[in-house]
Amino acid sequence: MIFDAEILQITILSLQISAFATGISLLIGLPLGTLLALGKFWGRSFLLSMVNTGMGLPPVVVGLFVAMMLWRSGPLGDFQIIYTPLAIIIAQVLISFPVVTGLTAAALQALDPRLRLQLYGLGASRLQMIWSLWREARLPLLAALMAGFGSVISEVGASMMVGGNIRHQTRVLTTAIVLETGKGNFEIAIALGLLLLLITFLVNWALTWIQQRGARE
Repeated sequence: MIFDAEILQITILSLQISAFATGISLLIGLPLGTLLALGKFWGRSFLLSMVNTGMGLPPVVVGLFVAMMLWRSGPLGDFQIIYTPLAIIIAQVLISFPVVTGLTAAALQALDPRLRLQLYGLGASRLQMIWSLWREARLPLLAALMAGFGSVISEVGASMMVGGNIRHQTRVLTTAIVLETGKGNFEIAIALGLLLLLITFLVNWALTWIQQRGARE
């Protein structure tokens, strides 16, 4: 069953959506987390609290918010994004970027503050200093990436609400599992669940290998 054409299509779509969502979350979360960790500005504590709250935000709440925004009568309804893979990506970004942002901020705040002074003393520019801090904190930053990916590849509530679980269009592994379970096809649901676990393990295994290789350098 794993090599069935439809299962293969669902698996590829799941990986594509989660990869895009994780990549976008990294592009947003890495600089934002760096700003929250290193910056000193009014409202910083409030923003950190918002990010930390977002890390535990229920996906179904995110799905409800995105669905209301993208619905035909919503403010973004004219774009006709609802029930498309793009809608799922938007929802998953809102789920994962607080995770990446919060863990990035925590990783950089855990570094010795004197390191920044040493880098500036060696003549580093601000961008060079930030790049050096990212390299120094690369292991926890990879952990942030793994956590961000894990939060979206296994998500089901938001994907169901904004994607609609449409066959050959927006059906991903998690929503397919829910569908097959509802139909009483427990063998198929279990097989899909094992496939999802295998994919998650392989991705995290690869990232962990990179992380541990970096720890030895």
